[in-house]
Amino acid sequence: MAKDLFHEAVRQALLTDGWSVTHDGYRLMTDLLKDALTVDLGAERLITAERGIEKIAVEVKSFLGDSLIYDFHSAVGQMLVYQVNLDLQEPDRLLYLAIPEPTYERMSRQRVFEVVAERYKLNFVVYEPLNKQIVKWIAHNK
Repeated sequence: MAKDLFHEAVRQALLTDGWSVTHDGYRLMTDLLKDALTVDLGAERLITAERGIEKIAVEVKSFLGDSLIYDFHSAVGQMLVYQVNLDLQEPDRLLYLAIPEPTYERMSRQRVFEVVAERYKLNFVVYEPLNKQIVKWIAHNK
């Protein structure tokens, strides 16, 4: 599977943000799947001695298509399938959709994106692709 245009930018942003990238291609293999699925990145970081290790899986999307709603529609479907399988394989790993900051700003002007994110408990990591930095984390299912 081809990597997203901004895959390396998000990978670098996670490293800069203190994460260790443990999987550059996190494979989901559960009894629900005939073939494995692959989320773009797996990462973890030590939070505190009491809380242990926080683990995430990140699906990177550039949202460079002609229609923002279509790109979001496609990404949401992918995330829902990933979440079901991640819950079976490693339920303590949180799934995030990586979205470029300019796209997130456009999305935030339309309420449908927030309503869908809340209803389906989607998590986002908003990134700046040129500077390779994380802008914000938005969690709906913590």
